[in-house]
This record gives sequence, structure tokens and C-alpha cells, in this order.
Amino acid sequence: MVATTTSTSEGWSSRSAFILAAVGAAVGLGNIWRFPTLAGESGGGAFVIFYIACVFLLGLPLVLSEVFIGKAGQTDAVGSIRRVAAQSKASPSWAIFGGVGALAAFLIVSFYSVVAGWVLYYAGIMGGDLVQAILAGDPFRGALAGESQDQIQQRLSDMFASPGLLLGVHFVFMGLTLYIVARGVSSGIEKAATYLMPMFFVLLVGLVLYGAIEGDIGQAAAFLFTPDWSKLTPQVMNSALGQALFSLSLGVAGLITYGSYIKEGSGLGPTSALIAVADTCVALLAGLMIFPIVFAVGLDPAAGPTLVFQTLPFAFQTMPGGALFGFLFFVLILVAAVTSSISLLEVPTAWGIGERGWSRPKSALIFGGGAFLMGIACLLGYNVWADVRPLGFWSLFADTDILDTVDGFTGKVMLPVGALLTSIFIGWKADKNLLLTTTGLSPLAFGIWRFLIAWLCPLAVAIILTTGLFPSILGT
Repeated sequence: MVATTTSTSEGWSSRSAFILAAVGAAVGLGNIWRFPTLAGESGGGAFVIFYIACVFLLGLPLVLSEVFIGKAGQTDAVGSIRRVAAQSKASPSWAIFGGVGALAAFLIVSFYSVVAGWVLYYAGIMGGDLVQAILAGDPFRGALAGESQDQIQQRLSDMFASPGLLLGVHFVFMGLTLYIVARGVSSGIEKAATYLMPMFFVLLVGLVLYGAIEGDIGQAAAFLFTPDWSKLTPQVMNSALGQALFSLSLGVAGLITYGSYIKEGSGLGPTSALIAVADTCVALLAGLMIFPIVFAVGLDPAAGPTLVFQTLPFAFQTMPGGALFGFLFFVLILVAAVTSSISLLEVPTAWGIGERGWSRPKSALIFGGGAFLMGIACLLGYNVWADVRPLGFWSLFADTDILDTVDGFTGKVMLPVGALLTSIFIGWKADKNLLLTTTGLSPLAFGIWRFLIAWLCPLAVAIILTTGLFPSILGT
């Protein structure tokens, strides 16, 4: 790392552009896939209510902290933290958690692109099925006509067994992400968010309405919002805590990087709250989109990770308009995946620009290409290298393949460490006057934020980190 940091001259054209991009960074597979999966596995209502509390008591203070660091630092995550530390007369070594975040973002986008490739493949399958339905003169028939449930479920296993197919969709998705990031903030990231996020919300609302009309919205709403407090076990609470961090993309320095492109204005509190509210609403709407369909056809809401790729395609087969809405469903997930992957790749790209002095295209190509190569190892872990266990010496990862190992290590170790150091730095080290002037918070709001970030957030994140590394504490 070079000694000096280069400030970027790039910036958002407006506050709304930043909000769209930041919401796009937060909204991704964690909302559309992971949240319904965890809600289904955790029994619904109690998990959901505790999750919402975690978002606003823990997630929101951390969102504001990351945006503040970026706004005050005006460069990549490492450089921004270093500048805030210098203005706060704190050690420049605090910049290490920016490096942890940038590395975590790089590792995550490598396997995120692989998983998004699965979505791309299914969007293609459902799109081809829709074309067939239109050509047959029945565009509103169910999806995947003529296929048995076994055939629909087998498609996922067949995909995993094909390295060439996985490599192809991974290449296309990573190529798209790299292209957008290489074009810059205004011409690439902002333009993508400006077009993709409105499309995302239109699709989301449309699919929720479809689920309400054709599915069992009453049972879904009862499942999601009627708590059975007996199901709020320590494991469920820990899952909700972790999901709050994961869903908002905290600990990977994405919001620090995006915050550095804010050039004017100081009202960061309302902006951060809007990001947290929008992200949470998307997660809840995703539940109201998926579970009415699941309950309508009598499927298991606790199907787990296969819910999206095996359970729902079969559900769309049995529903009117399933061919059309099944295709739109996977397009929705794909759009969410693109906006999140852009923010993940932007973090190390910004580091290359700010810390190494590279041009944006060079930095994006280096990190995008590196993540693509690492992603190849992840996808081969489902077939050619299925027996490879990268951290097999560690009991926590003794039985996990390459992709799940990278996912598990970043999620259980790197993200909580990044969030923990962020909360301690802002809560105990950052200069109070700098915090006040940059955030523009009222004295009351500032006091509440500083209390939550200094006391509650470190404790909660430390619990996530400890129980993630030592699951036997929770009896799992």
C-alpha cells in the first residue's frame, strides 16, 4: 500500500442517485433469497419481528457510521478511515478494518457471481418456457408444462454437475458487473441504479400482487407477522442478528465507498434511515411475494436454500400465468443480484484507485478478473473438486465445499469483525464535533446513535462473531 491516498473526483449527481445506488447495494440475494429462507426455517413471525428490531437498533447505526466515514473521508474505504482517524487524533492503524472490508467484498463477489449465474440460468430457462407458451398460443399457462416435479428438481443437480454451464453463466454475470464498474460512478454505477432499481420495485410490487391474487396471502401474512414466541430460540435470534448485518451489506465497506461519492449536503441521518427502511421493506415484500405461492400449492415454507430453485419453479407450474410470472420472478432476483455485485466489486476497485493510483478500468479489471478466477474454483467445488475442503483442518469448515467455505468464512468472521471495528471506532475514537457536523443529526438523535453504536452494536456483533465461530454455545 502506498503512503498517500488519492481522493476521487467522482460523485453522485444527486441525493436520490446515492439513495438508489445504496439501496441497490443493500438489496440483493440476501433479501430475495436468504431472508425468506431463514424466515421459513425459523418459524416466521417471531424471527421477522426480532429481525426488524435488529435492523433499526443495530443495522441503522452501522449504516450511518459507514456513510459518515465515506462522506468525511472522500476516498476509498481504507483512505477514508485513515483520514477520519487523523482528524480524530486516533491511530492510522484503524484503517485496517477498511482493508478487511475490501478483502471481504472481493471474496464475496467471487462466489456471489457464481450464485447469480444460477439465477441467470433459471431466468433463461423460464424465459425460453415463456416463449414456448406464447408460440403455443397460451401465454398465461403454468410454467414448465409437461415436466414432473422430479424433473424440475433434478435441473438444479444437473446444473451443478456441468462445469461448462456454470462457467458460462458466471462469465456473463461477472462480465456485466465489471463493465458497469469500469465505466465509473456517474456513467456506470449511477446509471445502472437509475434504470435497474425502478425496474426492480415495479417487478417486486407486481409479483406481490400476483401472489396476493393467485396465492394464499392470508396464511402468508399470518406466518410472517404473527409471532410464536416459543420459536424465538437463541439460534433464531442469532440468525436474525446476522441477517440484519448481511442484508444491509455491512462490514464490507460498501457504504463507506458509496458514501465517499457524496459531495454536498450533511443530512446523513434521514438518508441512512431511508436506506434501512427500504431494505427492510424489500425483505418483507419478498416474503409476501414468495410465501403466498408456497402455501397456495401446499409446499413447505421451510424448504431451505432450495426454495427458490426447486420449490418455486414447481409452484409456478401449478399456477395461472406461471410461465410469465416465473420468468419475471427470476428477472427480479437477477436485477437485485446485479446492483449488489456492482457495489461489492466497487469496494476493491476504489481501493486500487485510491491506494495504488491505478486507473478505474485497470483496477476494475484486476479485481473483477481475480474474482472471476476465484469464482471458477468455487463452481468447480460442485463437481470436479467436490471433495476439496479448503479449511478442512478447521472443524467449523470440515465438511464445507469451496464456495460454502468462502461464504462461511466471510460471513462468520470477516463481516462481523469489520462491523465490530466500525462500531468501536465510531463509538469511541471518532471526533464528536466531526461526527456532529458531518451527519447533521440533532442533539437527541446524535445521543441515541452514539449510545447504540458505542454500547449495543459492539455487544451484539461480538455475540454474532463468537457464536459463529463456536456454534456449540447455542447448542448447534
